[in-house]
Amino acid sequence: MKQFTEGVYDAVVIGAGHAGCEAALALARTGNKTAIITVDLENIAFMACNPSIGGTAKGHLVRELDALGGEMGVKADEAAMQIKMLNRGKGAAVQSLRAQNDKYLYHTLMKKTLENTPNLSVKQCEAVKILTDGGKVKGVLTSFGTILECRAVVVATGVYLNGRVVAGEWEKKSGPSGFAPANELTASLIDLGFSVRRFKTGTPARLDRRTVDFSVMERQDGETEVYPFSFMSDGVPEKQEPCYITYTNAKTHEIILSNLDRSPLYNGSILSTGPRYCPSIETKVVRFKDKERHQIFIEPEGYDTNEVYVQGMSTSLPHDVQRDMYRSVKGLEHCEFTRYAYAIEYDCIDSLDLKPSLEFKKLGGVFTAGQINGTSGYEEAAAQGLIAGINASQYLKGEDPLVLRRDEGYIGVLIDDLVTKGTNEPYRMMTSRAEYRIFLRQDNADSRLTEKGRAVGLVTDERYEKFLKRKAQIAELEDKINERIPAAKAAEFVRAHGAGEVSGGISARDMIKRNIPLKDIIKEFGLFGDYPYDILERVETDAKYEGYLQKGLEQIEKARKLEEKKLPKDMDYLSIRGLRVEAREKLDAVRPENLGQASRISGVNPADIAVLMVCLKK
Repeated sequence: MKQFTEGVYDAVVIGAGHAGCEAALALARTGNKTAIITVDLENIAFMACNPSIGGTAKGHLVRELDALGGEMGVKADEAAMQIKMLNRGKGAAVQSLRAQNDKYLYHTLMKKTLENTPNLSVKQCEAVKILTDGGKVKGVLTSFGTILECRAVVVATGVYLNGRVVAGEWEKKSGPSGFAPANELTASLIDLGFSVRRFKTGTPARLDRRTVDFSVMERQDGETEVYPFSFMSDGVPEKQEPCYITYTNAKTHEIILSNLDRSPLYNGSILSTGPRYCPSIETKVVRFKDKERHQIFIEPEGYDTNEVYVQGMSTSLPHDVQRDMYRSVKGLEHCEFTRYAYAIEYDCIDSLDLKPSLEFKKLGGVFTAGQINGTSGYEEAAAQGLIAGINASQYLKGEDPLVLRRDEGYIGVLIDDLVTKGTNEPYRMMTSRAEYRIFLRQDNADSRLTEKGRAVGLVTDERYEKFLKRKAQIAELEDKINERIPAAKAAEFVRAHGAGEVSGGISARDMIKRNIPLKDIIKEFGLFGDYPYDILERVETDAKYEGYLQKGLEQIEKARKLEEKKLPKDMDYLSIRGLRVEAREKLDAVRPENLGQASRISGVNPADIAVLMVCLKK
């Protein structure tokens, strides 16, 4: 096949899922002529699994990428069918926004944004090879024989590389939802020096909502008194669609257990590693044999479709078993399938091949993001895509990359975990992975990251002006809650809340510290009623956790000092006396950039860090 140059670009993004979209937009918006290519234009930002954005820790990622100037939060708000705050009864650090989205509207909105972004070309084609010359990126070759010349590439291929879909005895080479796979690029990645592995994920069936009996299920409504994902959005939809909860039962479990010999997960048909924190229903039944039932959510896929998503019943069992299994569930006795569930295997890389900037260690100008890095989830993908796009742009400009520390964002935790610890299974972000999570709340993402987004050129003037206004409102309210209320007015109120006695007056800040809700203070004294909900919540949370925040700052400062101690790129760890053998091997494999990163490598202990500190002083 004759090859020819179709266009000359600064950067090419391979893949148009959630990672690819953010990467391409970041590159184009920072002034780089960019092409984004995908095997099918209809899979742009497609929600192949759950049609939702956010959730535990994932909501934090979306707010952070929004604060940096990313797009997912904006589109999640526009396409939201329902939105609510999870873990409402727990502390602010673990509360997370979650939106049920119209998957088709989300795709349409993102596709429209890509098509109308200056400096960005959207193309349908399959990448088969990354071209290099003299150790530098030269371009991308497509299956059509066309060459897209470029100086930087972001690989964001999702689950499409050598995709294999399986359900019982049936299998097919395919991407998700029947989209074509990408079968040739893996060989090119191996030639470049990437270590490639196989992971697995899956999705449940879709049902015709007209055949579901919602009357026997538990209704779950959204919330209107909650802030949206994007700091640019005005609010959340007043009219929201309900979701429903039902449960598996003994009959469901019996059907599953009696057909394990036909399950690809248990009969050897699937050997790749699946996600620990989003297991199939057969895995849940086998792993938790003492559990009488498992929760199932019935969720709408869009306003203009009758399809509903059955969260919690992901499976790769044969279609006939799926039919019996689903129909054993209360409310699904007469359900009709629009799409059966399946598992999908795909190629991904070892994330230890990457620098903290998400650039490939062995070849400058190649960045990777999303499920190709071994992660699971739209939000994890989008966060990586944004950082990969930013750093590809920084690379093209000859400027330092943006690397977020673990105390600066969940995005920093996510990427540091990947490039420092690696992963042997699809990685999912959780609040428990963040040691500084009391600092990394959803409500303060703009304070932590907007200035960084501004510095790399992604935060617009409009967004920045809104940020400065919000910052001023927070500072103003911080001062106001320090004003003292006379004891004569406050004593009985405080006493009624079981918060002790008052003498000489008390401030709203002190009342918050005594666990009196700010909304009760506002109602009683008529104060602060002219501030938006999100501002009130932010200031209340900071006041409530003030003592913990001060203590945490000391830990952060200690960690920062280690991060500042850079390690030579050419350090010969294998020859350093005093290091244990395991530490030598792990340090040589990861090649940490500083002592902080070195201290987080599995198998490297404090004694090893002490040895490295001695080496740096020589």
